[in-house]
Amino acid sequence: MNNELGEIVIFQAEDGSTALDVQLQNETVWLSQAQMVDLFAKSKQNISLHVRNIFKEGELMEEAVVKESLTTAADGKKYRVKRYNLDVIISVGYRIKSIRGTQFRIWATSVLKDHLIKGYSLNERRLAEKGLLEMEQAVSLLSSTLRRNELVTEQGSAVLEIVTSYAKTWSLLLQYDEDRLLLPKGKSKKKHGIDYQEVKGAIASLKSKLFACNEATELFGQEREHHLEGILGNIMQTFGGEELYPTTEQKAAHLLYFIIKDHPFVDGNKRIGSFVFLLFLQDNDMLDQSGINQNGLVALTLLVAESDAGQKELMIRLILNLLTN
Repeated sequence: MNNELGEIVIFQAEDGSTALDVQLQNETVWLSQAQMVDLFAKSKQNISLHVRNIFKEGELMEEAVVKESLTTAADGKKYRVKRYNLDVIISVGYRIKSIRGTQFRIWATSVLKDHLIKGYSLNERRLAEKGLLEMEQAVSLLSSTLRRNELVTEQGSAVLEIVTSYAKTWSLLLQYDEDRLLLPKGKSKKKHGIDYQEVKGAIASLKSKLFACNEATELFGQEREHHLEGILGNIMQTFGGEELYPTTEQKAAHLLYFIIKDHPFVDGNKRIGSFVFLLFLQDNDMLDQSGINQNGLVALTLLVAESDAGQKELMIRLILNLLTN
């Protein structure tokens, strides 16, 4: 790329007899008169005649489709050369009505469209990624300011920690939405399943401890028509011999989400969801390496609970990124 000259692409005739360096600039292509002579296999006088007639008849306005630029010749001297844009080239081509002209029109239109679309998409993506970087910096500044001035509670600070940490990976969401990135893959293989009866026993033990501390009622942990059993079966299910959630991280993320959002219990869904989530990580030797502390888990649980149903995939990706990073 050259800011002054634009981008150079090469056109070559199908028979290989002609190859031209075509200048792409200002959303069009540019050729000199000498290049049009080579392109259409016509004399300089013939090309000049057609160009004059195009302007004379008012088909195109000369000042809008012609530009001059300095060109270094073989002798090392610089000369001012007129270049004509795609509108002129196509108009000359139609007047000449040559096979070569038709080939070039097809090629030029295709290449121009391709460059414009890709160029727009690239610039749009760069702007979006720049915006994400600025957002990350803003979140970091906001977080540090609130903490320094003690403007948030302990749980609020944990939420900020989650958001700040995840802000660094939000660029992954942009790539994912553009089909440039798959969901993060788990680093560990499944070591253990999750047994319904064992989980029920663990929840009963948790209930006893909370009840003794007056932190739970009889409604805590009462299952709604085997809803928990259905969730656990869904987490472990296979389709066509393949696991629906093939990694431990994916199972853990969906386990936490489903228990919190599907309300399988009359009371205590958030606390039980967090508890079973930790239990599953512990059984698979992942709890220590997950990097999720007590306050972080509370914040994560609140974020999932407050999310809309349409934000499910976002929440799953959030949990996965926290587990895999």
